[in-house]
Amino acid sequence: MTERKTRLDSLAVTLLVGCCFLWGLNQVAAKAALPEVPALQQAAIRSAGGALLVWLWAMARGIRLFERDGTLRGGLLAGALFAAEFGCIFIGLQFTTASRMVVFIYLSPFVVALGMPFIAHSERLSASQLVGLVAAFAGVAWAFAEGFTRPAAGERQWVGDALGVAAGVLWGATTLAIRASRLTAASAEKTLLYQLAVSAVMLAFAAAITGAPLPRELSVLAWSSLGFQVVVVTFASYLLWFWLMRRYPATRLASFTLLTPVFGLLMGALLLGEPITTRLIVALVTVAAGIVLVNRR
Repeated sequence: MTERKTRLDSLAVTLLVGCCFLWGLNQVAAKAALPEVPALQQAAIRSAGGALLVWLWAMARGIRLFERDGTLRGGLLAGALFAAEFGCIFIGLQFTTASRMVVFIYLSPFVVALGMPFIAHSERLSASQLVGLVAAFAGVAWAFAEGFTRPAAGERQWVGDALGVAAGVLWGATTLAIRASRLTAASAEKTLLYQLAVSAVMLAFAAAITGAPLPRELSVLAWSSLGFQVVVVTFASYLLWFWLMRRYPATRLASFTLLTPVFGLLMGALLLGEPITTRLIVALVTVAAGIVLVNRR
């Protein structure tokens, strides 16, 4: 098993910033394609395409994916949580803005921070780190309340916001499931393939139940969005994320991903013309403070 480092070095920080930018842009890309590609169909295509690319990548590199190593139970659980997470995201984007969705998804680090001490005692947080997480959570909660008082995306914005919160909890639970199972010693490719393959089947089944048809023709924008989600985000960035998870503390990695809402907010405003409210800005400031407190020496 690869030796796990205790802190994030310059390589990890650089790779994480790149991933955060891509993940922030991902919600904007998904939102842009929703008028043409229904939510669950889009999520299923994303997982199936990513699974195929991961399998081809592993075959080309000679990485064994199907040998018995005790990871099946953890892999199925992680895949089911992954499917539920992205089902919430894509359905939620029909009711709320991409900017708000990306803020609420990143409640995930709080779930990881609370759960990791039960899995790895070395990742127990100090008092100041807990203060950072609580401050960030308070900012996100305040932004969520805006969905009831001044909804920018319609009267049902709170539904999309709630699904974003659920997605964040599910993402954190997925991270904990991986670290608590034998998947923590598996290759990044195998860990990711479990999640993509299982979620592709579950999401495709859910899409078939809803009965929403796929359009016969797609615009350049829709094709570009799907290509970006499958190749760049689902395949490349997630593969990199699981590589990082095998080498660095999960709590510190998860807290650093709170940079993603910053990029998501900016991209939503620039590309989709979504409003930037005071509450969202305050939420991002408290999130940034949380990153500093959790990762400081």
